[in-house]
Amino acid sequence: MTVSVRDRVLDIIAQQAVLEVSDIDPEMPLQDLGLDSLGLVEAVFALEEAFDIEIPFNANEPENSSFDISSVNAVIKAVETLVAARTA
Repeated sequence: MTVSVRDRVLDIIAQQAVLEVSDIDPEMPLQDLGLDSLGLVEAVFALEEAFDIEIPFNANEPENSSFDISSVNAVIKAVETLVAARTA
């Protein structure tokens, strides 16, 4: 069985936030999950490693990043876009 990008992203975010996947509402902002700036950076690194992608994210200026971290769904969509570009 192939795991979808969405499921893998949810799993990684849940691990970093020390939550169960079932506790995550995809509409939630990441900060509502209890992810601090270090947790966010660790999540970005885990996503890069899991999907063999490079995420354009600046932890010092996340609001100026082209990688949307406004919600869990935004992260899922951004990762799906990067994965699709890598495989194109």
